[in-house]
Amino acid sequence: MNYWLVKSEPFKYSWDQFVKDKVTFWDGVRNYQARNNLKAMKKGDKVLFYHSNEGLAVVGLATVAKEHYQDPTTPDPNWVVVDLKPVKAFKVPVTLAQMKTEKRLAELSLIRQGRLSVCDVTKEQFDVIMEMGGME
Repeated sequence: MNYWLVKSEPFKYSWDQFVKDKVTFWDGVRNYQARNNLKAMKKGDKVLFYHSNEGLAVVGLATVAKEHYQDPTTPDPNWVVVDLKPVKAFKVPVTLAQMKTEKRLAELSLIRQGRLSVCDVTKEQFDVIMEMGGME
C-alpha cells in the first residue's frame, strides 16, 4: 500500500462536497510530477485530503477507488485522473503550521514542494499526520 496527499482549494472543491459526492475523479492536474504520482496510485491506497490556500490543513482521509485513466476534461492523452472516495473526516484538522514544526515531517513533500498538488507520503509520515489528527 502507498500513501498520498492531494490538495484542493475548498472554494473549488471542499471535503464537505467530496463527502456529498461519495466519489470523484481527481482532475485538473497539469504538472508532470503530480501526474506521475496519479499514475502510481493503486486501488486501496490511502490519501490525505488537504485544503489549500484557505484552511491550510489536512481535513480528511480518502482512498483510491479506481486507478488512473484519461482525464475526461481534456483531449490531451498526457493527463490522467484517479477516482477517490472519502473515508473519514479528521477529528482535528492538521494544519500546515503544525506539520512544519513536527520534526518527523521535515521531509514531507507538502513542505519541501509546496506547489505540488499530488504528493507522495511515507508510511511514517502518514502515521504521524493521522496521530496528529486524532485518527489513531
